[in-house]
Amino acid sequence: MSKKLTPKQKKFADSYIESGNATQSAIKAGYSRKTAKSVGSENLTKPDIKSYIEKKMKEVESHKIMDAKEAMELLTRIARGEEMETKVVATRFDVETVEVPSDNKTKMIAVKELLKRYPDNDRLLEAQIKRAEAEARIAEAQADSITDGVNDNVTFNFIRTDRRDKHGND
Repeated sequence: MSKKLTPKQKKFADSYIESGNATQSAIKAGYSRKTAKSVGSENLTKPDIKSYIEKKMKEVESHKIMDAKEAMELLTRIARGEEMETKVVATRFDVETVEVPSDNKTKMIAVKELLKRYPDNDRLLEAQIKRAEAEARIAEAQADSITDGVNDNVTFNFIRTDRRDKHGND
């Protein structure tokens, strides 16, 4: 059975979890600077402190991993266009970043991923996928029609503006 950590040991362990430095954690917890290195090293070998640190590290790690509900919520926000993504936009004089909703292709992928979780709705799934694909094709066609003509070849006609004759006289 493990005993409860002293406030100093707990402070040491919490500091160690943040920094990974036993000596600095010992100093921060209130141990002497002269003995901080040896106390820090010794504390890491004590079963109760070691167990506390391992338990807390597992808690920290579990918060970093997305669970199924979070994944579904994220996919739903993407499919609805609520999730913003950062795009880099070049202007004539500068480059800036803007926040924009997901494009239709990304929304379609999110919808497909969501619908995979509902295998009973095959007909509904097919209809929703067809709709999403159609919307994506329409959006692409609209984007293409906007850009048509923008990159057309441009012809420049140069007009001589000086009035000199072939001998260089005005």
